[in-house]
Amino acid sequence: PQIPDRTAGILYDGESPLPELLVTAKKLEHSGADFVIIPCNTSHFFIKEVRASVNIPVISMIEETLAFVKNNYPDTKKIGLLATTGTIKTGIYKNLFESGDIEIISPIHRNQESLVMEAIYGTNGIKSGEKERPNKLLKDAVSNLRERGAELIIMGCTEIPLALKQENVDCILINPTKILCEKAVTLAQEHYEQESELVIEEE
Repeated sequence: PQIPDRTAGILYDGESPLPELLVTAKKLEHSGADFVIIPCNTSHFFIKEVRASVNIPVISMIEETLAFVKNNYPDTKKIGLLATTGTIKTGIYKNLFESGDIEIISPIHRNQESLVMEAIYGTNGIKSGEKERPNKLLKDAVSNLRERGAELIIMGCTEIPLALKQENVDCILINPTKILCEKAVTLAQEHYEQESELVIEEE
């Protein structure tokens, strides 16, 4: 919680979050973590540096989301992205998904600021604990992306699923945070099973 705001650090000359990200990753490694997950989309702009700073795996939420889409919606060609301006401008989704032949589209500038960023950071936004107004703003953003051909919508900010639910829209919502959590559980189970097998062999 002490890591400086990622969007502010990347786009608006705010304090860089990278030093604290590296310190945190190293602390997790030294505490005995088997792997690291980053439940913040925008922070993945720094994933190469984080991976280089530790000797344990750092799981990418963006890579896992692409794999999920490929496995579950293999015919998808165009996806709408709801995310912070920092996530969008760094291209962390766009670049990776385009390498998988999937086009990522984001709200036009006016809608990005008045709908998505307002829903997240506004006075009555999700970060202030509100959900009703952000829900309406995000539904409008989804409608605009759908009109431009988005087949699926990625909720590319940890806060968005708190206000926007599947029953609110007429298309599939992809939740990268949930995908990352499920990957973490799978890896933990695999590690536990491997440890159990070693104990049995030693006995």
